[in-house]
Amino acid sequence: MALLSGLDVPWSIAVLPDGSSLVSVRNTGEVRHVPKPGSGGQATVAGTLPITRTAGEGGLLGLAVPEDFEANPVFYAYYSTESDNRIAAVPWRDGTLGEPQVILDGIPMGRNHNGGRIAFGPDGYLYAGTGDAGATSLSQNLGSLGGKILRITPEGKAAPGNPFGGSPIWSYGHRNVQGLAWDSQKRLWASEFGANTWDELNLIKPGDNYGWPEVEGVAENPDFVDPVVQWPTSEASPSGITVGPDGAVYLAALRGQSVWRVPVKADGTAGTPTRHLEGIYGRVRDIRFVDGRAWILTNNGSDDRLMSLPLSDVGAT
Repeated sequence: MALLSGLDVPWSIAVLPDGSSLVSVRNTGEVRHVPKPGSGGQATVAGTLPITRTAGEGGLLGLAVPEDFEANPVFYAYYSTESDNRIAAVPWRDGTLGEPQVILDGIPMGRNHNGGRIAFGPDGYLYAGTGDAGATSLSQNLGSLGGKILRITPEGKAAPGNPFGGSPIWSYGHRNVQGLAWDSQKRLWASEFGANTWDELNLIKPGDNYGWPEVEGVAENPDFVDPVVQWPTSEASPSGITVGPDGAVYLAALRGQSVWRVPVKADGTAGTPTRHLEGIYGRVRDIRFVDGRAWILTNNGSDDRLMSLPLSDVGAT
């Protein structure tokens, strides 16, 4: 069932405490407000954020909602300008957007590899996946925010306990991180676009080096952390991920035109991934579980949609 249609590259789903949801639209900068399922309300355009760069993979990307949203109704957005990618705090005013306040800028921006996924962790801090912006040397450079996972306070400062002193960097050696999710053990999982060989699902630990551009996929090199799961790029090109009601990681695949279900184990390894929706809805950008259904965003060049599907369609229970 299509909840929204005719979108111009929808990118992120964020669920509000009242059961309604926000959807970012990359190429227009719009934030769509989708009412709680069954409420009878109509979806609206809540407002537009000041993106100034939409060429390639830039634009309005990730959205994130903090735990204290009800007491302090502010959400967060990651978007592109002509000079950089940045994260802003956006006031929520009864269904419309207030003036965004930039909390972190200077994230490298390029035609491709802008990262863009943001999410609040169980520790209350904001995590952001960034890309190398097409400059591969940035990923190993601890003086750059490109090719990293960042961990910051809601005010945009480096979070206490980060592994590199006063730096916002949590992990490095990434190519293009577009998915972040925590499991029931509070472990952070991240999806990563590979180059020409392997896409990855990584288990993230602070201070670890995930190898790009020195390695891609499983390398068994003691200097780098190998992915838990890897796929040929034709089968994945992963973007948003989430942890399902069954504890598995669900991964939205663009080039793979699928949703992958990955059962994860207590020891941090994974069971056998299974593929769902192959070719049915085309390129899948994001996935969330909302009100007992699987919601996905499609990115197919025209008439992109927010779909609500039965759990069984993605292998969930």
